[in-house]
Amino acid sequence: MQSGDTPVPVSVDLTVRLRPVAEPDLAMLRRLCTEPGLIGLDWAGFKDAGAPARRFALDGYLGEDDGRLIVEVGRERATAGLVSYTSGRYAGRASYWEIGIVLLPPWRGQGVGWRAQALLCDYLFQHSPAQRIQAGTHPENVAEQRALEKAGFQLEGVVRASEFRAGRWRDGYLYSRLRDDPSPWDPAPQV
Repeated sequence: MQSGDTPVPVSVDLTVRLRPVAEPDLAMLRRLCTEPGLIGLDWAGFKDAGAPARRFALDGYLGEDDGRLIVEVGRERATAGLVSYTSGRYAGRASYWEIGIVLLPPWRGQGVGWRAQALLCDYLFQHSPAQRIQAGTHPENVAEQRALEKAGFQLEGVVRASEFRAGRWRDGYLYSRLRDDPSPWDPAPQV
C-alpha cells in the first residue's frame, strides 16, 4: 500500500459517483505518472509529473474531445480512481468514445469499476450524440472483462498486436456498448 492509500472498510457503501477533477486530485494524477505498477498492466513508463497540473490549468480535464472524471465511493466520497474518455471517428459522422478506468489498489475487486464505467456511459450518451462507446482491455485482465460485461459491454473480438507493453507487442480485447443496448441498471426482462 502506498502512502495516501487508505484501507477499504469491510462494509463499504458502494454508492459510486463521478465528478470533475479538482485541484486536490492532482497529487493522485502525479502518482499515476511516477509510480510503476500503480495503474496495473497499463504502466508504460515514467511520464511528466507536471503534465497533470498543466492539463488541469488548460481545461480542468473537461476537453471537447477527451476528459477525465474522478470516481468517488461511499458517503465519505473517498477518491477511488478515475475514468477517462477520448473521442474517435470511424467514418463520416460515426463518432464514438473510447473509455478507460484506473482504480487505486484498495478499491479494486469491490464492484466499483463496473459501476463507474456504467455511469460514464450514461453521462456520455446523455451529453453527446455518439452511438457507440468502446473499451479495450488486456486478455489477462479477467476482472476488467467481467466489469465491462456488467457495465453492459459486449466483446467484439481480439485486436492483434494493438499495444506495446513490457517490451513487446501484445493483443487486446475490444468491447463496445451501443446507445440502444440494455442498461445495466435496468432489471432483467421477465421470461
